[in-house]
Amino acid sequence: MPLSIIHYPHPTLRHKSQPIRRVDKELKNWVAQMFDLMYEHEGVGLAANQVDLPYRMFVMNPTGNSQEKDAEQVLINPVLSKMKGHQEGNEGCLSIPGVHADVVRAKTLHVEAFDLAGNLIEADLEGFPARVVQHENDHLDGVLFIDRLSEGNLAEIRHLIDEFEVDFQSRLATGEAPTEEQVSAKLAELEKLRT
Repeated sequence: MPLSIIHYPHPTLRHKSQPIRRVDKELKNWVAQMFDLMYEHEGVGLAANQVDLPYRMFVMNPTGNSQEKDAEQVLINPVLSKMKGHQEGNEGCLSIPGVHADVVRAKTLHVEAFDLAGNLIEADLEGFPARVVQHENDHLDGVLFIDRLSEGNLAEIRHLIDEFEVDFQSRLATGEAPTEEQVSAKLAELEKLRT
């Protein structure tokens, strides 16, 4: 199944992802596709529900450079803790292309997750990598960066968000976009396979 990045306000972006219990060949293939899509769209992270998959998993490379394979990480079933401090930074999202705004995030955090081989990953992160992990982990809970904006910052980009909503509604009307019922049925099937 070839993956593609879905755009706001596609219902899967608001779906609370489920923990993965089984890693198989298909999942590994999807991870490879996720990295390809992330680089193709000049991103530094991509969560499973951004490619219409209901799993608690994301890929990241804070350098954004496809040549720097050492910086690539796959985080399965991540858990964040020890979030401390505050820092404001500019964020965008591959599911809301062309929209950027300043978001306040924790400055440092601890993350635990599993890689594709089932090994436990533990890391203390700060600065930009910590921001990437928080942004992608939010996706797994159905939270978008626009949900974390101050009223003033949201007001500045509201017209751009409205354009995405109007576009989705028109595609829904012509049958080009899936209904909430269709999305729910698809996600439920996928969840049965691995959660």
